[in-house]
Amino acid sequence: MAKAKTHYVCQNCGNSQARWMGRCPDCGEWNSLVEFVERPADNGSRLKSAMQTLRSTPQPITEIPIEKLTRLEIPLQEFNRVLGGGLVPGSLVLIGGDPGIGKSTLLLQAVAMLAQGGLPVLYVSGEESAQQIKLRAERLGLSSPNLYLFSENSMNVILDHIQELRPHAVVIDSIQSVSLEELTSFAGSVTQVRECTARLMLLAKTSEIPIFVVGHVTKSGAIAGPRVLEHMVDAVLYLEGERFHAYRLLRGVKNRFGSTNEVGVFEMAAGGMVEIANPSEAFLAERMTHTPGSAIAVTLEGTRPILVEIQALTSPTNTTFPRRTANGIDPNRLLLLVAVLTKRVGLRLTTQDVFVNVVGGLRITEPATDLAVAVAIASSYRNLPVAPDLAIMGEIGLSGELRTVSHAERRLREAAKLGFKRCLVPKSLMRAKLEIQGLELLPVRSLFDALDTALIPRAPATGTSPAPQPAP
Repeated sequence: MAKAKTHYVCQNCGNSQARWMGRCPDCGEWNSLVEFVERPADNGSRLKSAMQTLRSTPQPITEIPIEKLTRLEIPLQEFNRVLGGGLVPGSLVLIGGDPGIGKSTLLLQAVAMLAQGGLPVLYVSGEESAQQIKLRAERLGLSSPNLYLFSENSMNVILDHIQELRPHAVVIDSIQSVSLEELTSFAGSVTQVRECTARLMLLAKTSEIPIFVVGHVTKSGAIAGPRVLEHMVDAVLYLEGERFHAYRLLRGVKNRFGSTNEVGVFEMAAGGMVEIANPSEAFLAERMTHTPGSAIAVTLEGTRPILVEIQALTSPTNTTFPRRTANGIDPNRLLLLVAVLTKRVGLRLTTQDVFVNVVGGLRITEPATDLAVAVAIASSYRNLPVAPDLAIMGEIGLSGELRTVSHAERRLREAAKLGFKRCLVPKSLMRAKLEIQGLELLPVRSLFDALDTALIPRAPATGTSPAPQPAP
């Protein structure tokens, strides 16, 4: 059998080289050479037979039959939520996340629960031995004769065992640790990752076996390997969270069979990943009331409203450039809000270090939490607490005006369910004529008016101020 030929192509000018170079000799661009493999025409009988199976003929759209997808439900409802209601047969799902965040633990729990339901599943690891995986499974209390463990780095051997066993689900942990023998490059290279994923995709489509693939991430947080890897798979999920916090968020970035707006919330415990049915209650469990610098924001993660505590701290500084530290929100968004508070409200934050933190390790990207962040900063600067029964939502413009938010009714119902009596909202939201039982809406037009409404006035100095009390 003729061997495949490997060459390196510059992504900037297209020049081809026989070996890798740090700098392209033609255009002078650094780190632009990417490995490519050319196969002979008679190579890869397995690949050719799979391609023939997938071959189809053009049909009019009116004559194509629609078959209802029968999803395989995982006994983890938070996982099913992110997948769009369950696992689609023949789908290829890529899961990424920081080292030690819990990717292997979550997938081992998912497939072990399927095995306990009587379905044969296969867990393939290229980084751990079968004994190590069994020890982790015993620590998590997972055991079933239908759960098959396999430690292997050869992709061809893995494909053969999958076809022989015909499991209902497969986990490959990780794609950077397996390789094909006919390629000369090492495991984890661009060519190996792309070709191994292509083989898994063909196997999944032809055999209707759903496959989970674990992907390593780079220092910037993106999945390592070629960007085309994320285009090839059916779904891309990221497991997020701070390593020193217990909560983990499973977020969908791409999903061909469902929405990418869903998020699943888990807690890393001694027994593995535990589902959080009510994330808002968990994030607010340790909240202290009557504390300056604390505000409750009503955010939306996908279609799920979540109430989180925003904490802010302002501290006088003598440095020329005050610090602006954000944990859980976009640092650029914090700079914008500080500028609006300084220019439109008159807070002298140019002499203050400003620190903002989202409690629980949650990362918020939507602008609907702008008002809560601004109120928390002003509360700390003026040393005035926010009303404990007040929830806040709204986007802030550069002129200090408040803009409406999406899915307001869903957010308000979540706030009322958690016992909040009032909610600070943009005045433009009142056009919808929302009425939530047990929740009073406080419409405001500008950030200046919002601060007057949200902050509790200081009582006359007749004694010591009340100490912060834990929330009920």
